Amino acid sequence: MDGARNATLALVAPVSARDLERVISPIMSPLAWDLGHIAAYEDLWLAHRCGGRELLEPELADLYDAAETPRAVRGEIEALGADAAVDYLSRVRARTRELAGPDSPAEELVWEMVLRHELQHCETMRQTLVLGGLLDERGLLTSDPAPPQWLEIPGGRFTMGSGEHGFAYDNERPAFDLELGPLRIASRPATNRQWLEFSADGGYSRRELWSEAGWDWAREAGAAPDRAIERGDPDASACHVCWHEAQAFARWSQARLPTEREWERAARLGDGRFGALGLCGEVWEWTATEFDGYSGFTADPYPEYSQVFFRRGYRVLRGGSWATDPRVKGPTFRNWDLPARRQIFAGVRLARDAA
Repeated sequence: MDGARNATLALVAPVSARDLERVISPIMSPLAWDLGHIAAYEDLWLAHRCGGRELLEPELADLYDAAETPRAVRGEIEALGADAAVDYLSRVRARTRELAGPDSPAEELVWEMVLRHELQHCETMRQTLVLGGLLDERGLLTSDPAPPQWLEIPGGRFTMGSGEHGFAYDNERPAFDLELGPLRIASRPATNRQWLEFSADGGYSRRELWSEAGWDWAREAGAAPDRAIERGDPDASACHVCWHEAQAFARWSQARLPTEREWERAARLGDGRFGALGLCGEVWEWTATEFDGYSGFTADPYPEYSQVFFRRGYRVLRGGSWATDPRVKGPTFRNWDLPARRQIFAGVRLARDAA
């Protein structure tokens, strides 16, 4: 856990107190709020619920509860300043170190959850840093001149989701068997070069390529490719793509987005962490699927982690990004975001029906 904490502190160390405390984007938390939230979460689950101790700062519990304090108000409340938030992190960690550690399999899973929670917030904070011009992404994605190829994925039966044992988030369970037909899927995510070709061909102004909601977004946003695509290596994966754009790009490419089931099927075929999928884990990959629980879903350990987002228009992303810690990445992990969001490190891997 200390490795994750050192990475968190190293991430914010070059950032001024003013930038840590200000609202960089209305869709993101102030960075200092993220730090306080990480501390409060660790104190709640490890010191309080596992260790049986009183909360270190009970008056901060609601302030740093993500459900009680939504993003829209986090810049308006009197939260801890940057230095105080870092101090809160330190004091909570000192209490955590006093615990003997997990003494049951159930507690071990809670400790793992707290660790991954911090790692995931580091990615969220990187999104904020990029939005604020405080982090340069250039050079972080692999440049590969080989264009994407179509992979033939055979039909068949497979198990989707995580099994009963080991750590997994509630939305990855229960695992279930299903049969899928054959499909074709791109060997890698779409590149900056492809995206600029789409734009140059009028992709952002051709109504026939867009859904109704996507067209509304394109008109309101004055849509053009994100600057990361325009400035990036032409042979690196396109990043900062929203779901509406991904859909339009897929239609322009005479293809479609894979369903979540198709994506996981391909990610489970062959050797390696992501099966048949090349350059996976560099950009999140949008799927066509709306975020929902699997049949038999049970909220664990609390409904606010994923259940409150089900069937509310969020779309599933898979794979991970350059900013995702390897401990979090895997073929069953599910991320989600709204169709108009670009701040996430997301791209698109195309799919087609089998020939």
